[in-house]
Amino acid sequence: MSALGGLNKTPNGVVIGLVQLQLPLTKTPADLAAQTDKVVAMVAKARRNMPTMDLVVFPEYALHGLSMDINPDIMCSLDGPEVAAFKAACKENAIWGCFSIMELNPGGYPYNSGLVIDDQGELQLYYRKLHPWVPVEPWEPGDLGIPVIDGPKGCKLALIICHDGMFPEMARECAYKGAEIMLRTAGYTAPIRESWRFTNQANSFQNLMVTANVCMCGSDGTFDSMGEGMIVNFDGTVIAHGTTGRADEIITAEVRPDLVREARKHWSVENNIYQLGHRGYTAVKGGAQDCPYTFMQDMVAGRYRLPWEYEVVHTDGTACGYPAPTRRYGETLKEAAE
Repeated sequence: MSALGGLNKTPNGVVIGLVQLQLPLTKTPADLAAQTDKVVAMVAKARRNMPTMDLVVFPEYALHGLSMDINPDIMCSLDGPEVAAFKAACKENAIWGCFSIMELNPGGYPYNSGLVIDDQGELQLYYRKLHPWVPVEPWEPGDLGIPVIDGPKGCKLALIICHDGMFPEMARECAYKGAEIMLRTAGYTAPIRESWRFTNQANSFQNLMVTANVCMCGSDGTFDSMGEGMIVNFDGTVIAHGTTGRADEIITAEVRPDLVREARKHWSVENNIYQLGHRGYTAVKGGAQDCPYTFMQDMVAGRYRLPWEYEVVHTDGTACGYPAPTRRYGETLKEAAE
């Protein structure tokens, strides 16, 4: 159902391009500027590559690479030159774009943020990664929830980032808020390949939702990212998959949000996103609508504790060279020092 990668676009189709961007090595403001130019050039390439494309998606770490450098001199902001360049590129090429920045946070460590910009150059979605890949990543946990927007062709669109997709609750939240297409951008390296594949498919199937997922690609001399662009249909079927590991390749497919809506209305068996809140509706009218899940109840009450909670070895980033944090979530550096 990929419409030959989007070449044959149908009236209800949304054509997505996933950029398996070459993994950069960014150390200085000059490196950041050069990589911004590279991303802008790839937006133009995407438009030339596929005139039918509605949305081009860049991986996590597209500007900053995998160094985890928190140097404020190379951090970005929403009103900075990098985002301005992305907006101009989307408008000039009349295409929606999904981008990644490491965002300056004066109150603590930087945020790992994702942006979706429309074909008029306007910011439509702004998301901060909820689940940094601890203990490796130093990013501040996100505080904006998971926004769902009206995307290209009126589709309901959400964005999560990398490790977020390993938590089934993240994809479920996207779908619960109405997302028909969920983007997952990543910088994952080869050891994650298999779990990347099956979580992308599970996220789609469990929520009757299209997922479009892409990693950085190639080597920076230390790390090897895997590319692995995957567009997965709402039934869990992979309809496009970048398996060659070729850097800067754009993986494309047409997806059909109208068929997502149709399935969510008409599926009986395996309409799991509905049935979660209507357990056993064949036996009892409307199904059971309680919350039988202890972990949900405990999380809401602020008492989430695993049975093996106090046996967990890694509970901060010291194993990866970061100092043990003293600031609690919600506190600024200044407040924590007082």
